[in-house]
Amino acid sequence: MAFALLTSVAPIFGLYTSFFPVVMYMIFGTGRHVSTGTFAVVSLMTGSVVEQLVPTPLAFNSSSSEAADLEAQRIGVASAVALLSGIIMLCMFGLQLGFLSTYLSEPIVKAFTSAAAFHVTVSQLQSMLGLRLPRSTGSFSLFKTLALVMKNLSHTNMAELLISVVCLAVLVPVKEVNTRYRHRLRTPIPVEILVVIIATCVTYFSSLDSSYNIEIVGHIPAGFPKPQLPAFHTFPAIAGDTIAITFVGYAVSVSLAMIYADKHGYSIHPNQELLAHGISNTVSSFFTCFPSSATLATTNILESAGGYTQLSGLFTSLVVLIVLLVIGPLFYFLPKAVLACINVTSLRQMFLQFQDLPELWKISKLDFMVWVITWLSVVVLNVDLGLAIGVLFSMMTVICRTQRADCSVLGWASNTEIYRPMENHSKCYEVPGVKILTYNGPIYYGNRSFFREKMSRVLGLTPEKIRSREKAKKALEKRERESSVSSVERGIANTSFSSVNEFFESETSEKDVQAVLIDCSRVIFVDVAGARLFTQMCTECQKIGVHVYLANCNENVLKILTSSGLMSHMNPQHIFVTVHDAVLYIQQQREKPLETNPTVWV
Repeated sequence: MAFALLTSVAPIFGLYTSFFPVVMYMIFGTGRHVSTGTFAVVSLMTGSVVEQLVPTPLAFNSSSSEAADLEAQRIGVASAVALLSGIIMLCMFGLQLGFLSTYLSEPIVKAFTSAAAFHVTVSQLQSMLGLRLPRSTGSFSLFKTLALVMKNLSHTNMAELLISVVCLAVLVPVKEVNTRYRHRLRTPIPVEILVVIIATCVTYFSSLDSSYNIEIVGHIPAGFPKPQLPAFHTFPAIAGDTIAITFVGYAVSVSLAMIYADKHGYSIHPNQELLAHGISNTVSSFFTCFPSSATLATTNILESAGGYTQLSGLFTSLVVLIVLLVIGPLFYFLPKAVLACINVTSLRQMFLQFQDLPELWKISKLDFMVWVITWLSVVVLNVDLGLAIGVLFSMMTVICRTQRADCSVLGWASNTEIYRPMENHSKCYEVPGVKILTYNGPIYYGNRSFFREKMSRVLGLTPEKIRSREKAKKALEKRERESSVSSVERGIANTSFSSVNEFFESETSEKDVQAVLIDCSRVIFVDVAGARLFTQMCTECQKIGVHVYLANCNENVLKILTSSGLMSHMNPQHIFVTVHDAVLYIQQQREKPLETNPTVWV
């Protein structure tokens, strides 16, 4: 009922959303400990859509005849969001797109839910203070709402403020007790139910609604809702927001299901979860329900109470059924300020996620930045736009990591077949005349320039050096031709270099690089641009008399390199299974083997 206020619909629709989706998920879902229903973040995002399409009139009288029409329009939009969200999930299931939830990483989900908790809290301030203000939507909505609240503080209803203070004074300590002593308590203390019952009784017997003009829930019809069609004509207007709501609801649901699945030793099927939540939202939308997903608080309660299978959802839905059929009308005098306090205190776990930041900073600075950027974007801009910025920034960090992968020089550990980066291992030594390189990432169009820059710097492949060697090579060939002609005419033997290789060997000192060996064990893939770069660098190395060797190439990388024509510029015998085999072969060719019996890969 409290989360229905976030959706800008009547509380009764929160009860409907806590019943129908639970039954559907119990049949089709794979999460044994997952409790579905209303979720604060999804309700808040849906409420923003509802307020954009059906805003509250400035001079609105809740008891007028227009109230019923306004409520019907709002639940029609909310049901349309649920229907479209369900259709999107079913289409994703048909295309087997369950893996898309992985794009919402853990830092994104935690930052997003934590920032959304601030939006929820600020949106509930007007109910807690007894202010009748229009709901702000769009970018900077949090600050707009705060400005409106500050501007109208003088109109605060003191009775509702007192109710809110008392409720918070009871809810916060008892929830803290439930959290700290959850292992000792068989079931958590149902403080929310107790507060609702007491507040309803006090309001009824004291006539607070008429004496102090506090806002109450009002009429809650008993029984099941009549099936009705959602507002189909709103589909074009809600499509963009619904996509964001769908991804958030699905990602949170799957993440929560996987947490408890790992804890209790069973598996979750993401695509089946798409089917379960898709059917839940699609079917329930015809019974005036708004979008649903897995819920953090009730899932935690369900697990701590000993639920082990999806059938536990049957018993929770029976409780909601009793409320719908019998108890619901008794909440007529329940103050909405109490529901607002329940909303705020239910977000405790989301606020506590700030405690993860110091540890996240120690583990990964980039993930820390993803968390901060996502949180700031959601708080400053809006929930859906902030989430999009967080996802884009996270994907950019992945691209940057592949673009700026490390290129290390490997050294040989004496009397072993082990080669490790020399900057991290002081006892590894560089093989004379051989430069062993490893690149810790893929080689593709996005990072080929960085890869070339690194390789050129290590090998000294400067344009000046290549041009000087080419000039020397052409001069040598010209001298050889002239010498051959004069030798034949005079009958004198040719004493010049017999080959270009002998020339390079004479020009190269023992300390210069004569061979470069690339360890491809960490190159997970190569695209066409990367393969062409390999060919180009092979050609440039040959121009300065440096032979290129490859080792540890996986099958896909080797296939792409071969298909791109690398073998026409490189000896096929220069490809080896291991780095050590390649080094032994190179040393054997130079007649300076590291061992007496080298093993060459064929």
